[in-house]
Amino acid sequence: MPFAVHVLGLAVFAQGTSEFMLSGLLSDIAGDLHVSLSAAGLLTSAFAVGMVVGAPLTALTGRAWPRRRALLFFLGVFVAVHVAGALAADYGVLLATRVVGAFANAGFWAVALVTATDLAGPERRARATAVVVGGVTVACVVGVPAGAVLGELWGWRSAFWAVALVSVPPAFALLRAVPGGRPGDRDVPLLSARTELSALVRPRLLLTLLVMALVQGATFCTFSYLEPLVTRVTGLGAGWVPVVLALFGVGSFAGVTLAGRLADTRPKTVIGLGTAGLTAGWAALALTAGHPVAALALVLLQGALAFGTGTALIARVFQQAPEAPTLAGSFATAAFNVGAATGPWLGGLALGAGLGFRAPVWVSALLMGAALAAAAVLRSSEPSAAGVRVRVRLRARRRPAPER
Repeated sequence: MPFAVHVLGLAVFAQGTSEFMLSGLLSDIAGDLHVSLSAAGLLTSAFAVGMVVGAPLTALTGRAWPRRRALLFFLGVFVAVHVAGALAADYGVLLATRVVGAFANAGFWAVALVTATDLAGPERRARATAVVVGGVTVACVVGVPAGAVLGELWGWRSAFWAVALVSVPPAFALLRAVPGGRPGDRDVPLLSARTELSALVRPRLLLTLLVMALVQGATFCTFSYLEPLVTRVTGLGAGWVPVVLALFGVGSFAGVTLAGRLADTRPKTVIGLGTAGLTAGWAALALTAGHPVAALALVLLQGALAFGTGTALIARVFQQAPEAPTLAGSFATAAFNVGAATGPWLGGLALGAGLGFRAPVWVSALLMGAALAAAAVLRSSEPSAAGVRVRVRLRARRRPAPER
C-alpha cells in the first residue's frame, strides 16, 4: 500500500477524534462558556450537519483542483479552526468553528477517498478505503478517550490544541507523498459537474447510499446510548463504560481491516453477510443486554460488522460511479453522516417516549431491517454474470458478417 494512503489515514484519525471527542467534554464546555448542556450538545449536531451539507459543496468547489492542493487546503482550514476554537471565548464563535471545521473535514474526506483508491489501483480499492476509514476506528479507540483525559487534566481547550497539533505532521507528509497533478491529467479528461452529477442519480448507486445511511444510522443509534445501556441494563459500573467503548473501537478496526482484504474480490458477499449479521446482532443485543458476557461480546462483534460493512459500501460506491470519483466520495461521506446524525436522534425519540434503555438498540435493529431489504433490492437489480455473458453473445450474433 502506498505510503500516502497511510498518511491520509493519520489525517482522518485527527479529524475523527475531533468529530467524536465532544461527548466527553460537553460539561466542561457548558460550564466554561456559560451555556446549557443541550446547547453544548448542539456543537456535535452542527458538526454532523456541516459534514452532510459540506461534502457535496466542497467536492464541487475543489473537484478541478490538484488533489495535493485540495488536501492541504482542507487540512489547513481544519487546523486553523481548531486553533480558533481553542481560543474561543464565546459560544457563537465555537459553534461557527465547528461548522467550518465540518466543511473542511467533509472536503478532505471526499478527496482523500478518491486519492487513496487512485494511488492503490482498482484491484486494491477496498483495502485503500479500509486504511482511510481505519483512521476513524483508531480515533474511537485512542483519540476520543485521550481527548477526554486531556479535558480532565487541562480543560476542554487542550483537546482542541491536541487535534490541531496531530494534524500538522500529515500535512508535511502529504506535501511530499501525494502527486501534485490535476484530476484527469493522466488517464481521462475531467468531466463536467453536470456529467458527474448525472452519474450519481443512478438507482443502484442511490440504493447503495441508502443502505450506507441506514447502516450508519443503526450503528450510531446504539453507540450514542451505550453508557446508559451498560450501566442501567447490563448492570456494569461506570468504570466499564470506557472498556465497552474501546471494545467497540477494537471491533471496528478489526472489521475495517478484514473487509479491506475481502471486499475487493467479494463485495456483494461482504455487504450481504454484513447487513444480515448486523440485523440479527442488534436484535440479539437488545434481548441479551442484561447478561454482561453476551453484551460485551456483541458490542465487539457489532463494531466489526458495522465498520466492515461500511468500508465495503464505500468501495462499492466508487465501483458504481467510476466517472465521478470525487463527487462519489462526497456523496458517500454525506450518506455516512446522515446516518450518524439521524440514528442518535431516533434513539433519543425512543428513550423520550419511555420505551426503556433497550429501545435505541431495537431502533438499530429496525433500521438494519430496512437496510437489509434495500440491500436485497440492490442485489436483485444487478445483472448476474450469466446474464452479462448472454447479452454479449447476443450482441456478437447481431453483428454483420465482414464482407469478403
